[in-house]
Formats: sequence, C-alpha cells, structure tokens
Amino acid sequence: MLLTRKAEFSASHVCADPALTPAENRALYGSNANPHGHGHNYVLEVTIEGEPDPVTGMVFDLRKLKEIINAEVVERMDHRFLNHEVPPFDRVVPTTENIASEIWKRLEPKISAPQAQLKNVRLYETADLYVDYGGGR
Repeated sequence: MLLTRKAEFSASHVCADPALTPAENRALYGSNANPHGHGHNYVLEVTIEGEPDPVTGMVFDLRKLKEIINAEVVERMDHRFLNHEVPPFDRVVPTTENIASEIWKRLEPKISAPQAQLKNVRLYETADLYVDYGGGR
C-alpha cells in the first residue's frame, strides 16, 4: 500500500555552480543563473510504502509524518534563499533534482516503522515540472 502526504514551501535559489564563471553559468542554466535568484512555491509529496498495522490499521502515523516533513523540510527551507541559508546548497547547485535528493536524505532516516519505508519524494517546482526521487534505486 502507498500512503502520500503533501506539503508546500516557498524558497528562492540560483542555479549556478560556484566553480564556473558567470558567463559559463548563464550558458548552462540560462536565466536561472541570475545572481539575485528567483523563487518557487514548491509542492512536496512524500510517499511511504508498507502494510497497515494490524492493530492501528495505519501504514504510518499521519500526524507523525506531518511533523517529520515540517521539521526536516518546511521549517528549514520555507522562505529561505537556498544557496545562502540551507546547506548543502552553499556548495551544491539547488536544482529541483538536487533539492529532491536532499529532502530524501533528510526524511529517510526519520521514517521508520516495522511495516513501512520511504518510497518516493516528488517535488513540484512548478505546476508542470516535478522530480520523482526514490533514493537512488
């Protein structure tokens, strides 16, 4: 069974590799390399896979899942300039792919139940652009 919880956060970022020149970053990332940054209203979907507990009937406690997502992602990334305020994005380009991977790294150790595990992180950067990350599987 798959269980998905949604959360939203707003953040700004610059897609630019600090090891490259401004011209090289513009050639690679286009207008997303603007040094002043740009923002998104991200939508995050966290999916857990498992079997319902025979006693509670739940795959995972939804209140606990919301608390984990809020503590590990929303409170740390909401209304932040990712490149300057949220490690590792001071040295890793905060593309949607890299943000989704980082969210996985933050959530996976916290989501543990005998019958459930983190299955997927889906991060929407815009309504028509999202990344699915399943932990490198």
